[in-house]
Amino acid sequence: MQSIFAKLNKYNMFRIKKIRTTAAVLFFALITLLFLDFTGTLHRWLGWMAKVQLVPALLAHSVAVVLGIIILTLLFGRVYCSVICPLGIFQDGVSRLSKRRRKGGFRYVRPLRWLRYGVLALFVVALVAGAALAVSLLDPYAAYGRMASNFLSPLYYRINNLLAHFAERMDSYAFYSIDVWLKSGITLGVAVATFFIVGILAWLNGRIYCNTVCPVGTFLGFISRFSIFKVVFDKEKCTHCKLCERHCKASCIDSKAMHVDYSRCVGCFNCIERCKFDAMKLARANRTRMTQMTPIFTDNNKNPSISVSSVSSVFDGSHTFSRRKVLSIMALLAAGGILKAQHATVDGGLAFIENKKIPNRKTPIAPPGSLALAHLKQHCTACQLCITACPNNVLRPSDKLSTLMQPEISYERGYCRPECTRCSQVCPAGAIKPITTAEKSAISIGYAVWIKDNCVVNRDNVQCTNCQRHCPTGAIMLVERNPDSKDSLKIPTIDKERCIGCGACEHLCPARPFSAIYVEGNVQHHTI
Repeated sequence: MQSIFAKLNKYNMFRIKKIRTTAAVLFFALITLLFLDFTGTLHRWLGWMAKVQLVPALLAHSVAVVLGIIILTLLFGRVYCSVICPLGIFQDGVSRLSKRRRKGGFRYVRPLRWLRYGVLALFVVALVAGAALAVSLLDPYAAYGRMASNFLSPLYYRINNLLAHFAERMDSYAFYSIDVWLKSGITLGVAVATFFIVGILAWLNGRIYCNTVCPVGTFLGFISRFSIFKVVFDKEKCTHCKLCERHCKASCIDSKAMHVDYSRCVGCFNCIERCKFDAMKLARANRTRMTQMTPIFTDNNKNPSISVSSVSSVFDGSHTFSRRKVLSIMALLAAGGILKAQHATVDGGLAFIENKKIPNRKTPIAPPGSLALAHLKQHCTACQLCITACPNNVLRPSDKLSTLMQPEISYERGYCRPECTRCSQVCPAGAIKPITTAEKSAISIGYAVWIKDNCVVNRDNVQCTNCQRHCPTGAIMLVERNPDSKDSLKIPTIDKERCIGCGACEHLCPARPFSAIYVEGNVQHHTI
């Protein structure tokens, strides 16, 4: 009779593991799509996934989210790390693909407490002091966001552009092409370094990065030591076969001592699934003695768990591609890129268009809704979500050390349209506050400056009215260059009190490579 209930207990745990795996795969896939979606559709339904990440919630002062994560950890341990954190799930995927799991598996590793708590202390100091660079580099959500936006987004966009190219030939507008360009070489380098560091560590030893470097993992690990439900040994049934230890991707199980380091356990339940003797169980902690546990599923439990359909893991590596298919896909993507490049640099197939260069701005331009440069610096995690969501190509990662990888505005590829508030709607950390289109039309993020030597009126002696015609607030007026002449050409004058710094004048100025009008940022935003 006991063996029957033991099998029932293990069957219920198998279901729980399937639920956890399914939730992790779905969460990982959907949060990845947030960094690929350039239409803004998914953000309306899935934007909450970015807002339930721990570090953005802390910076946004989302007390409910932070308390929810802490309560979840006190109940079930570090479920956040194995289900909600995209970088943690990424490590699981790499670990699943590695040969280590097939060649002997993992082994127990003593915790490097000095490193774990040292990094956590550094992170807390950086968070309080507003050291944006340290926070952005150590935040696991932001690290994955940079990898997704720098690696997956360009590939996703090129496939979209290729489909748009063929759809246009069939008179269909189901797809539309978008620009694919390198926004920041430094940010790309940081994303590459993060990918290789985290990927190699996960390939060699599973969750070693998560349990030695990640400050979020260390913080939640400290709380999980006091969690109610834990994975425990049944000392009477354990045969010291080490199956649980070899399949523990967190390397936190010492099968010889029958000990589990709960500060590193991420609740994957691999140990329970692999144990052939039912010696590993999920149990409730006894207040009087933590080593004594009460099993969750007992002989009296006649209520089966909720059944879920089995979902295949996306990390099983079962899909293979032939060399011919890979080369064909690469050729199609390259052809789409060439067509797009040709379209972007040739006017009517005849004239070469010189690209605009970034002016030397004394003050960077912060996105509308960020309130001030200081507010953006203190709250931004540099996850790049606002940059990938910007439909106007005006947001890009900063290359300045003090605000490295944080968003700043530049108008070489577009201007900040008054009717667009996409960046303020997707920011999970509160660095860019949500604003309406009416509010944005009145927020001054900068002011226009005219450079007379660059203006085509002075340089080429031809009349131009682009800046005045496209100014949405009427801040630019044209006056006679020579008031004493009846046929005098007109030059722009700028009313800085009415300028909102949208960049329409800078972007649409025909002067190349530097515009005759450029925008200087405001340190503190204000309403006109």
